[in-house]
Amino acid sequence: MIRIVLADDHAIVREGLKRIVQSVPDFEVVGEAGDGSEVLRLVREAEFDLLVLDLSMPGRSGMELIKQVKSLKPRLRVLVLSMHQESQYAVRAIKVGASGYLTKESAPAQLEQALRKIAAGGAWVSADVAQQLALGAMPGSQAAPHEALSSREFEVFQMLAAGQSVTGIGARLSLSVKTVSTHKANLMHKLGLNNSSELVRYAIKHGLGGESV
Repeated sequence: MIRIVLADDHAIVREGLKRIVQSVPDFEVVGEAGDGSEVLRLVREAEFDLLVLDLSMPGRSGMELIKQVKSLKPRLRVLVLSMHQESQYAVRAIKVGASGYLTKESAPAQLEQALRKIAAGGAWVSADVAQQLALGAMPGSQAAPHEALSSREFEVFQMLAAGQSVTGIGARLSLSVKTVSTHKANLMHKLGLNNSSELVRYAIKHGLGGESV
């Protein structure tokens, strides 16, 4: 039996995922989480094999949450389920410890196959993502500027690109306004950007979109 925890801040999404998972005889949903704190509590307290994790949840979320989960249980398999297309987010998620990345659009058709492959010790990424990972590992490869951002800086970048305020970002990520402002200043410097308009243009150019609420 493969024991699975579902983490998404939308109950209706969790319910849909649960129906798919529970239709498979050797899959069992043993827990659900609606935010990052609940995820970490389950990781500490419950016994399970695989975590299906939404990339965008209140509080602790995104790449930082993946890193925390893996630090607590290094052998736990993590499948990221996200509204974001794979182009940039999947590579970063894999690099911080996820075993696979699936868009919510693809989930109904591919979830069972992805879970089974990851539970068996494999990985689940598209051919494009596999190529990005391979190219990034080659000697002399040149990364885009945003790939130098820390996980938290990248998360703040996403939310700024979506038009969220520093105050709103702080509330969502449980960070002080001062801390968010520091992250913003650092990422703007690393990307060579001068204002919010340039940040949005950069996000669009590189297919990064934004972190929606």
